[in-house]
Amino acid sequence: MTKNNEQLSLDVATLTRKTKELGIPIMIVFEGVPASGKTRLSNELLLTLDAKYTHFVPMKSPSEDDLRYQFLQKYWNSLPSKGDINIYFRSWYAYYIEYQANKIKHSIYNKYHALRRQIQDFESMVQDDGYEIIKFYIEISDKKRKEHLKEMKENPLTSWKAQEYETAINDDVYHKEMHKILKASPDEWEIIDYTEREEAINLMYKHIINRLNKAIKLHKQKDKVIDGDFTEDFKTDLFEQSIDKVNKKTYKSLIGDLQDRLKELQFALYERKIPLILVYEGMDAAGKGGNIKRVREKLDPTGYEVNAISAPTDVELNHHYLWRFAKDMPRSGHIEIFDRSWYGRVLVERVEGFATKKEWKRAYEEINQFEKMWTDEGAIILKFFLTLDKDEQLRRFKEREETPEKQWKITDEDWRNREKWDQYIEASHDMIKFTNTDHAPWLVVPADNKKSARIEVIKYIIKKCEEVLWASNNIRVC
Repeated sequence: MTKNNEQLSLDVATLTRKTKELGIPIMIVFEGVPASGKTRLSNELLLTLDAKYTHFVPMKSPSEDDLRYQFLQKYWNSLPSKGDINIYFRSWYAYYIEYQANKIKHSIYNKYHALRRQIQDFESMVQDDGYEIIKFYIEISDKKRKEHLKEMKENPLTSWKAQEYETAINDDVYHKEMHKILKASPDEWEIIDYTEREEAINLMYKHIINRLNKAIKLHKQKDKVIDGDFTEDFKTDLFEQSIDKVNKKTYKSLIGDLQDRLKELQFALYERKIPLILVYEGMDAAGKGGNIKRVREKLDPTGYEVNAISAPTDVELNHHYLWRFAKDMPRSGHIEIFDRSWYGRVLVERVEGFATKKEWKRAYEEINQFEKMWTDEGAIILKFFLTLDKDEQLRRFKEREETPEKQWKITDEDWRNREKWDQYIEASHDMIKFTNTDHAPWLVVPADNKKSARIEVIKYIIKKCEEVLWASNNIRVC
């Protein structure tokens, strides 16, 4: 390495210590055809960075099992925590191209036209949350590349690598598709010619230094205004609707048959590889837990999971707020039930001041994009908001306090939330208004009568699943 590059390397190391201190997560992408110099450049960078908070993330070709998960789920799972650095050796771009190349071979999902938009949304969401994404595309002269491949083939210790290159995706296909991406967003990429090694290293370091300096400056200017932005005397009739009350006898005659039908649909969803995501939000003591219990009472436990969401841990707070939920999204054919969810960003975090005004305001669109990533690939997302009269909530709170086996259900936090009833009503109204989409609709469920609410929810799940199953196969299921 030249003296100039040694100094640039030291500058990068110094800046990344600063980004670690400030908690700025860095994502560095290396794309390029095989034997273009990606390995040597990324290794050069790895040796410069502190191994304690630097992670190397190689892209692997999508397997049959990978295709059972949402396209970007593996990249959501591998997001760096605050202050850490991920080096992606080939990334979601190469993964996307291989998906495209294999779309005839694999027929699990067929909406590949949506994947590019998913990539844009994914990058936008993490960048808005303070992540710095630095993207390199490495090129090399054909003569130099052939020399690299020849050296690999002739060395017994590296010949396997040359063979691996030959069996990977066609270089011309990859090169052609990547250049479409580069052309569509030229300002996002730094293209480096590796024909002259020292010059390539020089360019890489200079670009990283420039981007890290900008990231540090932007971080210091970050708006940290905490404001729930509530309206005085806010009024809404969204939560004043009603449903027919179901008596005990009618409930008993309906619930068993509905649960049996739900179990049949669970097997149909599994057979057709359609994931189902059920999201529960609502007032404290509205009966979310009991409702979920009746939904899953007769389901096959090997095919569903329930996520009871509580306050984020320190590890979760060190990631993008959607990270912990993306990790728990279901693979194809399975059911995931969320007892509270990612909507905490626009509910409790807005009301209690845990998110800045900019963070919770942009979250509506981020959540819509996040949910569409899954529905684009065949998932069903149904969201239930269980609403409750304020007097009925007070009655249930007191009943819990006075009933020994229910006392664990009532906490000081429940009483504190009740004091902010009007703010939670406004936050809930805005949440439904801005995130009630065709691909992931909300159902507001009056829950003053628990039995009626349970019947209403199960009927709705059955109806929506039958609609999707009917459309997907044009036949009656079960």
